[in-house]
Amino acid sequence: MALHADSDTIVACATPPGRGGVAIVRLSGPRACALAESVAGRLPPARQAVLRALRDLDGGLIDRGLVLWFQAPHSFTGEDVVEFQVHGSPVVVEMLLRALAHRGARAADPGEFSQRAFLNGRMDLAQAEAVADLVASASAEGARAAIRSLEGELSAGVTALIDGLAACRARLEAGLDFPEEGVDEFSDPGLDAELGRLLAAIDGLRESAARGRVLRDGMTLVIAGAPNVGKSSLLNRLAGYEAAIVTELPGTTRDLVREDILIDGMPVRVVDTAGLRASDDRVEAEGMRRAHAAMQAADLVLLVREAGDDTASGSAETPLPGRGQGEPGEAATDPGTAALPEGIPVLHIRNKIDLAGQPAGEAEDVAGIHVIHLSALTGDGLELLREHLKRVAGYTGEAGGACSARGRHLVALDRGRHHLDTARTALLEGATAELAAEDLRLAQQALGEITGEVTTEDLLGRIFSEFCIGK
Repeated sequence: MALHADSDTIVACATPPGRGGVAIVRLSGPRACALAESVAGRLPPARQAVLRALRDLDGGLIDRGLVLWFQAPHSFTGEDVVEFQVHGSPVVVEMLLRALAHRGARAADPGEFSQRAFLNGRMDLAQAEAVADLVASASAEGARAAIRSLEGELSAGVTALIDGLAACRARLEAGLDFPEEGVDEFSDPGLDAELGRLLAAIDGLRESAARGRVLRDGMTLVIAGAPNVGKSSLLNRLAGYEAAIVTELPGTTRDLVREDILIDGMPVRVVDTAGLRASDDRVEAEGMRRAHAAMQAADLVLLVREAGDDTASGSAETPLPGRGQGEPGEAATDPGTAALPEGIPVLHIRNKIDLAGQPAGEAEDVAGIHVIHLSALTGDGLELLREHLKRVAGYTGEAGGACSARGRHLVALDRGRHHLDTARTALLEGATAELAAEDLRLAQQALGEITGEVTTEDLLGRIFSEFCIGK
């Protein structure tokens, strides 16, 4: 999508595809009113719904539906917008879209309505992203966080920081622009205090944004281990239903089984994997290769063994294909030499405590490895696991006023804090005001990326391409 506002009039269905009671077709752009009138006749006054007969190029009746006109600039996109509410038949929707396209409307790209709203100043970039986050929210907490961002709470915090940085820059640059005035920024006792206040504010905003990111993205959890240690049973227990087939036969799970669940409102994608062992079966070996790839992309790996397993908890020795075992389909030469993926946190699970006669518990072993003892069959110890997962993700169970946030927001806040801290340290160490002012400018620029005050066409293209059609 182009960075500049497009002169085309765009059209799309704003409701999910498929059959339903009502479907909404949205039209936006300079010719929206003219195109709508060619289909529905004279438009009603702005923001008033009227029932109209909708007709194709030949005058044939498509449907009778409600027509609403939102006059620019008082619309979602800031342009003239017309919405048609018709019966929720895919055929009716397609006929209406075709009639509007034949009259000159262009099919909207994903997120193009929201992009136009941003480009026309109806919302900033963080608010536009919150629209997509609200649509995709998986929990009530996530929806509330997205609403807060959509209402501008995240943007207000960022804007306050940018304004504070600008004021500090002005105090610094006064000495550079007007040296004859005798302004000495280093003798300003309030400047360091103000920079310290801004550092505390950016830390607080980042903490809130980090909570919001957990509500949006949750975590990806991969369950790994040897065959028949209860991996699929653990997935089913976490999900609360039978998501995976469970049998006593080794190798029942050969492909990845993915389930999206909520743990007290926290989104979690759980991935069950094939049992890890030496095998010359090509299908099973491919399943293990996929298991290893899934672990590489995980936020946390649950390494499951049976309670009473004598293998040391701290050992990373787990047979994984392609890591000391030869190619998939070949017999492993040394299944004990393949290590877990580096850099991926691992939580060790001792399952089947009901068979071993052991109590549920959570502890660290002599090697400092965290271990949870539980039974996927009875559910004993599962609450310990759930609480541990929330702690690892930084999820408190309550949004606590958090706003929906994305990874790029956290990166921008971190960069902004780095430049702010560098400027403050430089002043304390006697560096020139010019160097400190430049770091404050870079801090402003980093924070401006959150709201779109500073942006690029490539960034906008990536962000809005993730939106659904019609939004």
